Amino acid sequence: MEASLALALSGLGFILSVIWGGPLLKALKHFRLGKIIRVEGPESHITKMGTPTMGGLVIVGTVALVTVLLNAASILGLNLLGRSVLLPLSVMIAYSVLGAIDDWEGIRGPRRGLGMRARTKFILQVILAVVTAFLLKNTLEVPDLIWPGLNIEIELGIWYIPIATFIIVAMSNAVNFTDGLDGLAGLICATAFAAYGSIALMNGNTFVARFCFTVVGALFGFLWFNVHPAMMIMGDTGSLALGAVLGVVALMTGHWILLPIVAIIPVSEAVSDVLQIVYFRITKGKRLFKMAPLHHHFELLGWSETQIVQRFWLVGLLGAMLGIGKPGLLVAEQRFEALHEAQTRL
Repeated sequence: MEASLALALSGLGFILSVIWGGPLLKALKHFRLGKIIRVEGPESHITKMGTPTMGGLVIVGTVALVTVLLNAASILGLNLLGRSVLLPLSVMIAYSVLGAIDDWEGIRGPRRGLGMRARTKFILQVILAVVTAFLLKNTLEVPDLIWPGLNIEIELGIWYIPIATFIIVAMSNAVNFTDGLDGLAGLICATAFAAYGSIALMNGNTFVARFCFTVVGALFGFLWFNVHPAMMIMGDTGSLALGAVLGVVALMTGHWILLPIVAIIPVSEAVSDVLQIVYFRITKGKRLFKMAPLHHHFELLGWSETQIVQRFWLVGLLGAMLGIGKPGLLVAEQRFEALHEAQTRL
């Protein structure tokens, strides 16, 4: 029953995002909100110049609509979506606004082609993450850390706030780094949210699971317009929001330690960028990768855009399956033990 409702919400999210994705695409074209390609990027990306950006509004708008409507249904006595998901929804909206400002400044602002200053954006990300971490710990009282496969909760005490803050900010930027090829960030995020939705279902976090699968449906609807060749790009409006809320739902399940596996591609993209900078400074000008983040490296190796997206998604799918495996194995063992105990009593 729970799984069926979660999948139904995914379907609803898909339909709604496809329906209003078309009008949004026309609006973005009308106001000429097209992507500006950096000169230092791969030459193959020049063809993407002018592609409507800020398409993340499709995802955020759909998830917000579904979440608000389902919470409003509680007035009629229908407990379809708990108020706990208002926190990840608020995080999604807040980071989306931040990303939209960044996109707007990069298109029409004084820093055209560059966007918001990196330091300013980072400080705002941290402030939002600290507030979110505090609410997770003291209002929702989510588990600090659940060790996969053992279902043992580990108390982190005062370390929870800085760790949670780091996870939210790191994932927000990791997905932002991943958003560089048509369909890549959307596919990877949809897979990761489906994985955490499954983990939430297995652990009885039904409201979190329903929220996750709503995001999956909205992402599939966005991919309708974003697959190669993309008609619309999510921009920072979508990538910052998706990364931050992925970190939040991972924290809400308590299984955030699985993020490097479930979100192996965004994590690899972020790590490659950090390694490139560190190596460049240590060696005084040499590069570890041909270009960072990681997908640019493979582009310059001669892989086509479609090859990179499909292969990265296969790796991401495998990571998601491995991530689900540990909690799933524990649930299966618990059910087998319960069944065996019941049979023994009979």
